Amino acid sequence: METFKIAVATPDGQRLSPHFGETPWYEVFTIVDGKIAARERRAKPHNPAHHHRAHEPGQGRGGPHFFDPIRDCRVLIVGGMGERAYQWARNAGLEVIAAKGKVDEAVQAYLDGTLQHEPRRIHRSVGGHHA
Repeated sequence: METFKIAVATPDGQRLSPHFGETPWYEVFTIVDGKIAARERRAKPHNPAHHHRAHEPGQGRGGPHFFDPIRDCRVLIVGGMGERAYQWARNAGLEVIAAKGKVDEAVQAYLDGTLQHEPRRIHRSVGGHHA
């Protein structure tokens, strides 16, 4: 019996969040033998400095603690996120998939093996702004 968890960044429990940094919630799905066995909502830590100028590399403010509530998850599905947050998530051991659509549909597509990662949804930071 295989059991693992999928976290989905969402503003409302319905849609994938287009901007991870502004996402208030994770919907966390427990998967048992390829089927959804449970679903719960977890608060994502907020970064009060998010809307200010970009931090210098290495400061690490706000970063990895975003992933503390989902340390037990294997997969993170997002609608979009910055390149630095993407790297932090990968370094936290998460398989990150950036896609569009609805939460339930994305999770089912992942389970069906049809959810496609869209690299263009990972925003490159240039001078503190998204390119």
